[in-house]
Amino acid sequence: MTEPMRLPPRWDEIDKSVAHSARVWNYWLGGKDWYEADKSAGDAYRDKYPLIEPFAQESRGFLVRTVTWLAKEAGIRQFLDVGAGLPTANNTHEVAQRVAPECRVVYVDHDPLVLLHVQAMGRSTPEGAMDYVLADMRDTDAIMAGAAKTLDMSRPVALVINDVLGHIVEWEEALGLVRRLVARLPSGSYVSLSHSTASDDKHREVQEEYNSSGAIPYIFREPEVTVAFFEGLELVEPGYVSWPHWRPEATTGTLTARAGWGGVARIP
Repeated sequence: MTEPMRLPPRWDEIDKSVAHSARVWNYWLGGKDWYEADKSAGDAYRDKYPLIEPFAQESRGFLVRTVTWLAKEAGIRQFLDVGAGLPTANNTHEVAQRVAPECRVVYVDHDPLVLLHVQAMGRSTPEGAMDYVLADMRDTDAIMAGAAKTLDMSRPVALVINDVLGHIVEWEEALGLVRRLVARLPSGSYVSLSHSTASDDKHREVQEEYNSSGAIPYIFREPEVTVAFFEGLELVEPGYVSWPHWRPEATTGTLTARAGWGGVARIP
């Protein structure tokens, strides 16, 4: 599956007239890397389903809390963020290095546009490292080969897959790629993973409209299905739960009680 490395475009080569799903998500998160077409698409979705913007914020909150826990409580110093999307506030390397400046973080995404933005993002701390791999998240070999240039793959790594597996339409393919990545990590590593589901019938309806618009689709799956990502792993407390219930803080939002589920597990 490995393909030749594509060079990222120049800023003046980006098609600003067509909405891009990663930029729409960036817009909902309050980022700055979007254009008018992305704002229009994001506003159209939000007009039909106003909760989508706080959902995006609460998904990012889950990422922040899990990465913080992994660095502070589990002592992890290496992170592999697969399907990272466009950078915005509280990116994985920023969160981890606030806890431990020596943390090393590798981002993975298949879109050259994302790589362009990552290159423009703030640098790592001097004590740590931050790098990126341009690869499809299904291409385990390319991911691991690229990550090994920055991470010591003989030592524990936290695999971060935050709310991107819905872009893999076939369930068995999504499950298989997670299991292949987990199988390549040493004992004592961790997996932090989340997946969206429909909060209600209106949420499902609006998402189906978005999927049929020509945008990259996202497939909602029920938590009774997606908990299978953690089979054979040791889930840490509180287990596989909705985003607001994973070690909430005083400021943690509670609107996603149905819309998103996640967990952290240790690889034995």
